[in-house]
Amino acid sequence: MGSRIQTLNRAFIACSTATLLACVLLASNARAAEQVRSETVKFKDLDVGTSAGVEALYRRIHSAARRVCESPAGWPETVSAAACAKDAEARAIAKVNLPSLTAYYRTKTGDHAQTIAAN
Repeated sequence: MGSRIQTLNRAFIACSTATLLACVLLASNARAAEQVRSETVKFKDLDVGTSAGVEALYRRIHSAARRVCESPAGWPETVSAAACAKDAEARAIAKVNLPSLTAYYRTKTGDHAQTIAAN
């Protein structure tokens, strides 16, 4: 009788694990199927020749990257959302192609050797 209960427990655990994996795969596929989101960051009002202007521009880019990569409402931030934001931020800074912004970005991220290339 004891081995029958163990067998049922193992079957239940295996079924539960398979169901959980299926849900994770469906959720990740649904997320991958979403269109790429973007946001325009305007900075005509900033004097990017000053450190305050560069810092303000960085904050705008950083916030926009987090918004376009955020997880659906109510879900905790995932590793993929954080990686997405980091990548989006780096690409936006490369696209702006402003040496003072790139230097500020490298200082903020602590990666002084990072190469940023515009696409």
